[in-house]
Amino acid sequence: MNEIEFRIFDTAEFRVGDDEDGTFNGVACQYGKKDSYGTTFQPKVFRRGIDKGAYAYLWMHSPFDPIGTFRADEQDNFLHIDGLYDNTAAGRDARIKARSGSARELSVGFVRTDLPDWKKLAEMSDEDRDDTLNNIRSARLVEVSQITARMAAVPGSKLKTVRSALGALYTETGEPTLAERLAAYDREHGRDSAIAHEVEQERRMQERARRAAWLKLTTVGGT
Repeated sequence: MNEIEFRIFDTAEFRVGDDEDGTFNGVACQYGKKDSYGTTFQPKVFRRGIDKGAYAYLWMHSPFDPIGTFRADEQDNFLHIDGLYDNTAAGRDARIKARSGSARELSVGFVRTDLPDWKKLAEMSDEDRDDTLNNIRSARLVEVSQITARMAAVPGSKLKTVRSALGALYTETGEPTLAERLAAYDREHGRDSAIAHEVEQERRMQERARRAAWLKLTTVGGT
C-alpha cells in the first residue's frame, strides 16, 4: 500500500524570515505525541525516508501549487525543515499569509513503510492491530505543505506515491484504501471493529454530500 497520509501538529513551530530573502523554517512533525488521528510518530521514524535533495513545498497539499522548496533534517524529537519561498506570485502570497497568521501552519505528507501486508494486518488481534496502526515507526517523507488554520487534509486519500520533485502529480487510483480493505475483511468475518464503523461512517457522510450536491444541481437546473 502506498497511500499518502497527512498530519498537522497544533504545537508545531513555524518561522518566516523578517527580511525579504524568503526563508522559512519550522517543525513539520513531532515525535512521541499523539495527533488528532490517534496516531503517534515514533523517534527516528524518517531515518530511512528523507531525500538528501530539496523537496517541493506545497500550498494546501496541492501538487499543482508549489510555493517553494525545503530540505528536511531529522532531530531526536522532531522533523525540522529549512526552506525558501519561490519568487513567484504564489510564493510571495504564501509568505505574506504566513506572516499575517492567516495561513501559518505546517502539515506533513508521508507514506508509511512499517505496515505488513494488509491480510496479515487483518488477521491480527484487535490489540496488535491497534498498536501497529497507531504507532508510526517508519515512513517516507513526501512533502510538507503550508495550510490555513486547522485545515489538515483528510487522511486516507487514494493517492499514488509521489516523488519528491517539483511538479510531481498526485493522481487518484481506483484501489480501496487500507482502511476499506480491513473493514471489508472484518465484516466478512463477523468482526465488530472500530475501523469498520469508521469506514461506514465515512461512506455515509460521502453519500450525504453527494445527495446534497445533486439536490443543489437539480434545483439550480430547474430554475
